Amino acid sequence: MPKVNMPKPNANPRDLFPGALEMMILESLRRQPSHGYALVQHIHERSNNLLQVEEGSLYPALQRLLKAKLVKAEWGVSSTNRRVRTYQITASGLRHLEKQISSFERMFEGIALVLNPEQSPAS
Repeated sequence: MPKVNMPKPNANPRDLFPGALEMMILESLRRQPSHGYALVQHIHERSNNLLQVEEGSLYPALQRLLKAKLVKAEWGVSSTNRRVRTYQITASGLRHLEKQISSFERMFEGIALVLNPEQSPAS
């Protein structure tokens, strides 16, 4: 399961739920094609510094997305003249992302209802 560092008082790594990292990668790539380091930075910044994706989780997730044809990759040269692999979301990746977001929103709604019973509809 992917690991992220959560800046809490105890600073222990936390597991993401299955598919969360892939969903964040796809959403980041929907914004623009990126290389691995840029993806890590984007997730970190967009999460208000709450999530720090480790390379040991990012690259295996990218490989799973490549294998599933949800992203494609090209080798190129960065502005600092380094060889980088740039990832781009595919049409099937966009469809997959929309389904995942919808499923996540339903799951989140259910969790919120359990955690905030005073907001639950009357039975």
